[in-house]
Amino acid sequence: MRDAADNILYIGKSRSLRSRVRSYFRQDHNREPRIAMMAMQVVEIEVIVTDTEAEALALEANLIKQHQPHFNILLKDDKKYPFLCITWSEAYPRIFITRKRRKGGRDRYYGPYVDVGTLRRTLNIVKRVFPLRQRPQPLFKDRPCLNYDMGRCPGVCQQLISSEDYHKTVQKVAMIFQGRTQELEDILTAQMEKAAEDLNFETAARIRDQLRGIRSLSADQKVSLPDDTVSRDAIALMTDDQHACVQLFQIRAGRLVGRLGFVTDAQAGSPGAILQRVLEDHYATVENIEIPAEILVQHPLPDVDILTAALTERRGRKVSVDVPQRQTKADLIEMVERNAGYELARTQRFADRNQQAMLDLAEILDLPDLPHRIEGYDISHIQGSDAVGSQVVFIDGLPAKQHYRHYKIKNPTVQTGHSDDFASLAEVIQRRFRKYRRDDSPDSSANGSRKRPSVLGGSQDDFPDLVMIDGGKGQLSAVVEALREMNLLEEVKVISLAKQREEIFLPGESLPLSTEAEQPGVQLLRRLRDEAHRFAVSFHRKQRSDRMRRSRLEDIPGLGLHRQKQLLAHFRSIDYLREASPKQIAEVPGIGSKMAQQIYNYFHPNQGEDIQERVRETDRPNDEEGTVEGQEAIA
Repeated sequence: MRDAADNILYIGKSRSLRSRVRSYFRQDHNREPRIAMMAMQVVEIEVIVTDTEAEALALEANLIKQHQPHFNILLKDDKKYPFLCITWSEAYPRIFITRKRRKGGRDRYYGPYVDVGTLRRTLNIVKRVFPLRQRPQPLFKDRPCLNYDMGRCPGVCQQLISSEDYHKTVQKVAMIFQGRTQELEDILTAQMEKAAEDLNFETAARIRDQLRGIRSLSADQKVSLPDDTVSRDAIALMTDDQHACVQLFQIRAGRLVGRLGFVTDAQAGSPGAILQRVLEDHYATVENIEIPAEILVQHPLPDVDILTAALTERRGRKVSVDVPQRQTKADLIEMVERNAGYELARTQRFADRNQQAMLDLAEILDLPDLPHRIEGYDISHIQGSDAVGSQVVFIDGLPAKQHYRHYKIKNPTVQTGHSDDFASLAEVIQRRFRKYRRDDSPDSSANGSRKRPSVLGGSQDDFPDLVMIDGGKGQLSAVVEALREMNLLEEVKVISLAKQREEIFLPGESLPLSTEAEQPGVQLLRRLRDEAHRFAVSFHRKQRSDRMRRSRLEDIPGLGLHRQKQLLAHFRSIDYLREASPKQIAEVPGIGSKMAQQIYNYFHPNQGEDIQERVRETDRPNDEEGTVEGQEAIA
């Protein structure tokens, strides 16, 4: 469905398109407000016909991921719960926890997991049991670290293990997060017995320890079902007026191996439609071998035949989707529903806390509306070196990390030994709001009401309702002056929060507002301030670390990475290169005489100027004075 500007509003599928499309345009009192709003904007409906229902399911999922239509709101934001990522795209895959799931590519994401603590403990046990790379970057250039000597790492940094052998180890780890622990135990048991028969007792003992570690992961996670050999997933949800919390339990061989969580808008559809969309999105990202034989659902699915046919085709064996009504399977669904209720209650508590904090903040600052988008800014440096700025964003009281931004301070006066937080903050604010810069015009609000400035060719969704500066009156004054120069002071509501007494300062006011450090609105600003500080410090440390690892040869114009490696391979160190003559430098393959002279002049700037001066002296006219000076210069 497209609007007048040819933007895609919604993507859906159905075996009966006529009845499905007609349902969106019925004048029904029970029709959701979201559907009514969408129907008002639709001017064109484009249809794609597929051969099978499974193709329609796959095509719908791919189109939604590609275009992200506004009214396909379910599961677009999956950053609430963490995922476990295995980077199969790398020669030596990494395994780490992340909250950002990137679509496409060879990397695999498992989750989202509800309990991040359990996920971290599981990953720690896995890294102790299996020899895996422990660091994202090598600690040493020419030798492995202590993890190799302890048997924790196979020496990935020095390629002491081949990529193929390392992939085999990671594939065993992936089976744990796929819920195939019983299959992995059978494989390792066979390998252990084979090693013992070959009298390779060291290998057998290592595999025995791996088996013990794997069994410890699910020792207390037995689920009592009569046919515990069947792999099954159980899914249920709980809703309120705003949120729908979905829980999916993964049960393999009678063990609960994973508890996944999803949060979406309660107005996204009926409970059955929400469950179907969650299942479609979840199984679209898993491997075929991970699809269970049985799926237990809390409510009937509207298109259960399409889902069953698609999953059966992918798995290669029959997949059943059932709504259990009695006995143990119904009890399992009830347990999943109870867990969804706990997650919904926690979500409600967070939402109520944030709503109360925003109401209190609006009252403190006398804002006309609740501050939907709040931005916080901070500066980090060490005596002026590696100065950076940070921009963090809270939307409805929660961090929106996709909108975070870093700034490298470009002010030439801010350098090692000389810091200027006022100028740095002014620079960051100017760079953030320069697209909103406006000239003096008489149509600015004369009655003092704030209007959002327009931005050419862009959206105003990123314009903040409130800007908070980490600092006191001095930092606030610098930011106010920067906004005044751009004629944005009337549009941008800006305040500052001082650290010591948690005092709030307003522009033009010498005294802070009368607030308490523990009231909800101030606590929200403190969380924003702490997040801005953390984000700035982490980026500053990265900049400082990169500078310390950076070679001095990178400062020589025209000297690329390849020729830097050739120079270091030839001279072994920067000290030997510094002592070399231009002729000796030119002996390096790929280094010409001109580049050699440039490298020499970089390490000997004064001597290079003296040599150039001597050359100029010898080129002067051969008069008496010039001859004497030329002879002195040559001497």
